[in-house]
Amino acid sequence: MTTFRRVVAVVSLATHVPFAAAMLELGRRLHWVFPRVDAVALSVLGLALFAGRIPWARPDRPRANRWSVWLVDTPCYIHWCACLFTLVPSVVGTLAIASVDVATGLPPHLPTALYLWTYLFFLVVCTYGVLVRRRWFRVREIDVPVHGLDPAFEGLRVAHLSDLHIGTSTPRSWGLRWARAASRRSPDIAVITGDLITSGTAFHEDVAEVVAGLETRDGVFVSLGNHDYFGDPKPLISRLRARGATVLRNEGVVLERAGASLFLAAIDDTWTRRDDLDRALASRPEGATVLLMTHDPERFREAAARGVALTLAGHTHGGQIALPFLSRWVSPSHLTHHFHQGLYRIGRSTLFVSPGLGTTGPPMRLGVAPLVAILRLRAA
Repeated sequence: MTTFRRVVAVVSLATHVPFAAAMLELGRRLHWVFPRVDAVALSVLGLALFAGRIPWARPDRPRANRWSVWLVDTPCYIHWCACLFTLVPSVVGTLAIASVDVATGLPPHLPTALYLWTYLFFLVVCTYGVLVRRRWFRVREIDVPVHGLDPAFEGLRVAHLSDLHIGTSTPRSWGLRWARAASRRSPDIAVITGDLITSGTAFHEDVAEVVAGLETRDGVFVSLGNHDYFGDPKPLISRLRARGATVLRNEGVVLERAGASLFLAAIDDTWTRRDDLDRALASRPEGATVLLMTHDPERFREAAARGVALTLAGHTHGGQIALPFLSRWVSPSHLTHHFHQGLYRIGRSTLFVSPGLGTTGPPMRLGVAPLVAILRLRAA
């Protein structure tokens, strides 16, 4: 087992302890004949079914029976997420109730009713996150200030998509919906800032079809992310270029309008150390405004120091699971990334971090909507 699988196994075992106690409480309330045996059996079944999903994660590959994804995988992920969310309240509740018991002279007991109602509550929440929130994407038009933007490019419409993660849990049909939604807003260009797939190479053709579905005036531009290297990226790059997309790897292109120039550059994946900002900016024309595509937003400070006017990034998913309405401030990505969602400024340089469209890990979103961003460039 890899370290990742060991960690998942330990976490799964820990989360199923409160679940077993919750099922024991449910069995007593429903008068099961063998509530303890049934509770243990349900916990073992939940662990076994989830463990059976892990080998399919890397490399991601199609299933012979698509219905198995919806009838087996999806319920397993909902259950696992509900168990995960139940763990912390259960531990806190157990310690608090045990303290009260000791203080009042009573023998400590396990609050199995708390475990049951907490699990049922999060089961509903996670069902929404898996079945509804990750499908229900938003399209937002956002004015983005760009220092030094030539009047010829005022109002340039950039469709920004990121972190598609096309694969078993995020099918091609969803990607085509995103592409159609972006195309309906009549963008001048479309950019995709990495993580087009989840892992492997089996879904490269699906990704190519999604990218080909983007209709723009001046082209589609793609940079790669870390998940695109969880397998051989060469077939993906070839397919994208065959469909007319421009894949930029530490390089740039010049967009021209009415004699004015806009330099669109991209760096390769930072996680696998393929990024080279010097190479990406080497051919920029003198005085041209620079737009930089990067999967990881952590390169923003360096880009700002190099005079990049606008940086477009993804990678963080906005946390993917965050507190609704407060995801900018209460989110896992806020703890691990300084730039994790939305617009940021350093001096005269602007950064926009997309929360992305697909998912990694558990196929769930909560509090962070998938986003197709239509960025309207405005002179700062």
